[in-house]
Order: sequence, then C-alpha cells, then structure tokens
Amino acid sequence: MTKQLTELLENNLTWAKKMESQRPGFFTNLLALQTPQYLWIGCADSRVPANELVDLLPGELFVHRNVANLVVHSDLNCLSVIEFATDVLKVKHIIVVGHSNCGGVAAAMNDRRVGLADNWIRHVKDVRSRHSAWLDTLKLEHRVNALCELNVVEQALNVCQTTIVEDAWQRGQEVVVHGWVYGLDNGLLKDLSMTVASIDEVIPAYDRAMGVVRARYEALRA
Repeated sequence: MTKQLTELLENNLTWAKKMESQRPGFFTNLLALQTPQYLWIGCADSRVPANELVDLLPGELFVHRNVANLVVHSDLNCLSVIEFATDVLKVKHIIVVGHSNCGGVAAAMNDRRVGLADNWIRHVKDVRSRHSAWLDTLKLEHRVNALCELNVVEQALNVCQTTIVEDAWQRGQEVVVHGWVYGLDNGLLKDLSMTVASIDEVIPAYDRAMGVVRARYEALRA
C-alpha cells in the first residue's frame, strides 16, 4: 500500500476516535437509522464537500454528486437517489447546488472537448443554447459563472418536473426544491431564489430565479 493511502487510513482512525470521544455512541446511533432532512444534488468537484459547507454531520445530509450537478430525466442513478430520498427518507428539502468556475460548465460554455464526459456536458450546452442570446451580452469573464447559475436554476426545474416530486406534492408531502450556488472564492452559499414547494409555484419560482440571476450579471455589465 502506498504512503498516501496509509495516511488516509490513519486519518480515518484519528477521525473515528475523535468523533466517538466528542459524541459517545455516535456510530452506534448511525447504525440504527439515517434521518436526513436534506437531499443535496451537487457537483463532483473535490473543492465542494457538501457536509462541510453546511457544517452537518454524517447522517444529516443525503448527497448525490455528478459532473456539473445535472438532473437528467433519463439518469436512473440520480432519479433513484431522488426517489429514495423523497419516498423512503422523507427529506423535506432537495437542494441543487452549483459552484463558481465549474469545469464542466466552462467546457460547455467554451466548446472545449474533454472526452467521454462531452456526452454528459451536452446537457449544460443545452442550457447555454437556451440562454445564448443573453449570455452573449455579458463580459467574457462573467459568462461561465452566469451559466453556472442558469444551470442550477434549470436543474432545479428538472427536479420539480420529475414524476417523483410531482407525485409527492400531489399526495400532500412536504418537499421544497431549492437552487443554490457556492462561491469558490469566498466559501459562501448563495440562494438563487428558486424555491418551490408545490406544482403551482414551479413556473413563478423559475421566472423569479432567472430574473435574479440576470439582474446580478447585468449590473456587472455596467
């Protein structure tokens, strides 16, 4: 085993001892049940560790991550996570979280080929195409981050339009969908005002969030 991997195991041992010391019975309690209130759908980027950003312990945040935090209606992996979180864990909040300077979004914005992931990033290109007329009015240095935020809003819309979430709302289950973005430059999460608690709120929330994103970047254009 390499030195680097040995260090990881040693770090794990130290962490486990610290957790048990600070919270006696912590791991025993985790064995009993996981009862998170939140599903986090985020980017796979290693600089965006979900639990740490919101200071939650293991068991308090259910997490799904992929390149560019996409929710694709044919992606059975993501849909299975959403279904398990909604129908079994009964989470109350589903949060789509993008981040600034996302590599996948940048590749889509600049038509940069990266390999097999090009097929996945195609979905971000679809978002770019949908908003290309507006993106073209922005300064070059702002376009990637603007697309990062547009992509969050679009993916949160996709969550709302899954049969899983629609069925949950139809039966009166409390599920609120959110769209956030994380700033790599300052460590802060920003609410994009895409907050939806029912089918009737989907389009108004989408329009509101798009207005928030556009207003912010149009102010930078001045």
